[in-house]
Amino acid sequence: MFQELGEKLDQVIRKLKGKGKLSEQNIADTMREIRRVLLEADVNYKVAKQFIADVHAKAIGQAVLKSITPGQQVVKIIYDELTRLMGEKDVPINISNALPSVILLVGLQGSGKTTLAGKLGLFLRKRGKNPFLVAADVYRPAAIQQLKVVGKATGIDTFFLESSDPVEICKKAVVHGRTHMKDVAIIDTAGRLHIDEAMMDELGKIKYAIKPSEVLFVADGMTGQDAVNTAKTFLERIDFDGVVLTKMDGDARGGAALSIRAITQKPIKFLSVGEKFDQLEAFFPDRMASRILGMGDVVTLVEKAQEAIDTENAAKLEKKLRRQEFTLEDFFDQLQQIKKMGPLQDILSMIPGMQNKALKGLKVDDGALVKVEAIINSMTREERRKPQIINGSRRKRIALGSGTTPTDVNRLLNQFTMMKKMIKSMKHGKFSMPFGI
Repeated sequence: MFQELGEKLDQVIRKLKGKGKLSEQNIADTMREIRRVLLEADVNYKVAKQFIADVHAKAIGQAVLKSITPGQQVVKIIYDELTRLMGEKDVPINISNALPSVILLVGLQGSGKTTLAGKLGLFLRKRGKNPFLVAADVYRPAAIQQLKVVGKATGIDTFFLESSDPVEICKKAVVHGRTHMKDVAIIDTAGRLHIDEAMMDELGKIKYAIKPSEVLFVADGMTGQDAVNTAKTFLERIDFDGVVLTKMDGDARGGAALSIRAITQKPIKFLSVGEKFDQLEAFFPDRMASRILGMGDVVTLVEKAQEAIDTENAAKLEKKLRRQEFTLEDFFDQLQQIKKMGPLQDILSMIPGMQNKALKGLKVDDGALVKVEAIINSMTREERRKPQIINGSRRKRIALGSGTTPTDVNRLLNQFTMMKKMIKSMKHGKFSMPFGI
């Protein structure tokens, strides 16, 4: 997410920070390069132009030019302006006191509304709500069945009717939610391959009939300026309260995220950052600006860790580590908790300094975790607890059972032995390791 944009901005800013003294000329040159980077990321032309003008006006101030760290001062200005561009403060989703509070998802076909309905339901359930999904797309083949599959996968109830009238479905869904004590109704509406009058009229009728507490425009983050242009049309015809950008784990260049807030003046509320249903993040402009500039995002990292890690098991593990009783079973449990936090590359991007030149080329293969899991799963309980008993014949059996090679098994055992030695050497002070490992 924003990796290419972040790397290009880092290259430009690195040149600026390397200069001992700044002048209006080299600031102007830097602004020109940043403008190019933004346009390559598919940021709206007018938005990029205004952003550069705002940064340039502040960067040529006397406080910057006479500063002993002018490069860092300019980076701070860019960070502040990026934060302002994306909204300054986070705007939480609006859940009304009505029973149920209604969230209406709107957008073009293929933007990811149906999958988002499940992700949003899971997000709200983790925060103590009792949501249900509503299938209001009566046009797309198998749309209702798809939402039912999403509901089953997330364990969230799905409401549907054998009706061709989406307005009637939505009205009855609200009554259903009220009688079944549901907190939130998440309505998956029909989309089209392009905007048409019939779709807009239908959405207007649904909105008027059920008076949702929140209308979310769902945009495909990979479509760049197309998403921004579509948002403008929806805003004019339907109006909405916030934006959700989907598919931000793919080849999204970041242009939509940096443009859509400035163009619509509506906040980005969520980012969908993966295919799994738990990969939905609340959007925080300051944290995103920090990530884009390679400063990391420790707050989000800690929040992900708190959600994924079982504190009771972590306490038990700490005792085992102190007694040097850490086994491959414990190691396997820790891997499961790390996986809950999302792709390792995303986790690393939240750590400050990961855009450091020495770490820039570091690529993390999530498939390596799958291989490790397969190897450990192919061991007997005794082997996991006492890996020292694994001899040559056992290695061959484990490799055969896990679809790997004896060399892979040997590599894992060696790495585990090194880890235990490292733990043993940490004798003083309170033991604390990232993510509970």
